Amino acid sequence: MAGELLEVREATPADVPQLLVMFRELAEYEKLEHLLEADEERLRRALFGDPPAAYGLLAELDGRPAGYAIYFHTFSTFLAIQGIWLEDLYVRPSERKAGIGRALLGAVARKLADAGGARLEWSALDWNELALGFYKSLGARTMDEWVTHRLIGEDLERLAAEAPSSGR
Repeated sequence: MAGELLEVREATPADVPQLLVMFRELAEYEKLEHLLEADEERLRRALFGDPPAAYGLLAELDGRPAGYAIYFHTFSTFLAIQGIWLEDLYVRPSERKAGIGRALLGAVARKLADAGGARLEWSALDWNELALGFYKSLGARTMDEWVTHRLIGEDLERLAAEAPSSGR
């Protein structure tokens, strides 16, 4: 891998099929392939709609897809400043230890800095020692005092149905 050209660029609509291949690879690695429902139409709409729901970066090593980052903007009320939530950071196993993860995360950090933001956050599975060690090496802090919550499916639908009309 020494001497290979690493490029990190914004994803384009033409990258959607390759991103989906890597989404599947990540889902298999995390043993979550049963949850993968993304398809080309949904991903294209999410990344390239008006407005986009999220943004993608693609890392290429000598022109071959090596990894990706998917992120979206957040906001801190306490800081009154923009942040970014990193939804996925994935580097193909055959391409690891070549600086790709650092390059992708650095590119996301640059996007945030360019927008005047100040907080980059993400989550990682507690058993993924490779990822946890990498993040720690960058200086990332584990936010042990925060517990992630999620509403999906029927529970989300029920809560939405109970909400008063917004009047729009």
